[in-house]
Amino acid sequence: MDFFGGVSVKRISDIRTYVLEAPLSQPFWWSFNRADTRGGCLVEVICEDGTSGWGECFAPTALNASLVNAYKPQLIGQDALATELLWQTLYNQFRDQGQKGLVVTAMSGVDIALWDVKGKHFDAPVYQLLGGPLRTSIQAYATGTYRRGDGDPLDYIVEEVTGYVSEGFGAVKLKVGFSVDEDTKLIEAVRQAIGPDVGLMIDANHGFDVVEAVELGNRVAHLNIGWFEEPVVPDDLDSYREVRDRQPIPVAGGECEFTRWGFREVLNRRAIDILQPDTCAAGGISECKKIADMATAFGVRYVPHVWGTCIGLSAALNLLAVLPNTPPRHTPIEPLLEFDRSAHPFRQAVIKGTIEHESGWVSVPEGPGLGIEIDSEAVARFAKND
Repeated sequence: MDFFGGVSVKRISDIRTYVLEAPLSQPFWWSFNRADTRGGCLVEVICEDGTSGWGECFAPTALNASLVNAYKPQLIGQDALATELLWQTLYNQFRDQGQKGLVVTAMSGVDIALWDVKGKHFDAPVYQLLGGPLRTSIQAYATGTYRRGDGDPLDYIVEEVTGYVSEGFGAVKLKVGFSVDEDTKLIEAVRQAIGPDVGLMIDANHGFDVVEAVELGNRVAHLNIGWFEEPVVPDDLDSYREVRDRQPIPVAGGECEFTRWGFREVLNRRAIDILQPDTCAAGGISECKKIADMATAFGVRYVPHVWGTCIGLSAALNLLAVLPNTPPRHTPIEPLLEFDRSAHPFRQAVIKGTIEHESGWVSVPEGPGLGIEIDSEAVARFAKND
């Protein structure tokens, strides 16, 4: 750390990436893809004084790592505390080829790591640096319910969701997007099993076209569905708008969208009722706070997509702590945390301790930065050997 004009500066000395991978004992799949392994790309920003911060990138691991390494010349020697400057530098440098997708997901991991450094430098949680918490505990909904190779989904998925309810979760999300008839039967069975008072959302992972999505929405709307997530491909906002207009369930989406500019179009088109950027994908903490503020201006709820390790989970929790209530009132609708319950061998292992729920609620970590401590031995154990 040095000083420039009386202002502290924390110089970046190195940036490291860690590509992790672990096979699943039982593969699972969703509407268009399947998982035989769980992977992750972690980013470590190391400063000259020895401080390090950690971040996580969403989706293709090795590709994200390659892009993070390509950012090194822009970052080494720079001030790690200058999160806004570094975000703009990277985005502007790669804008011509990287307004969406992997360039931004890789930036997201770097940005999260820089915020972790900043919090450690000022000995404060990230949420304090973002303005202070509106809440320190977040209600979570359980997500999982993927298909597997054996058994009847009407049996094993109903058993899975009733297990979540018995753990104390007040809401669950159900994977659909296979066929209108099959999904209708599953939704009906789940609603009957969990009762009328537990929240139930459905997620098609863009497995439908407009005709199917509208038909399913109208068939099951009477079952009090909280939202219909990614009903159609994310590229087609006109189809999102049509689904929103032609069936009564609120439409959610956004995990495949990036930056304030991408979400500006979503919001201007009034295509989505509930915005779901992924903090590890849409631009990191810096950008997702801006997207959340935009959503507030449009009166749109913000419920971040969360998928990965406890690093990404902690980033989402720190952001959720400062999200405004939409609408602001004495009995507000609080933002929810997506709490992934599907198999993941190193989700919790990469940190010392755990981030767990208690009767469906998750506390925001209170320590400096992201509020977590990395388990370097676990990171090394799950590192992929090329």
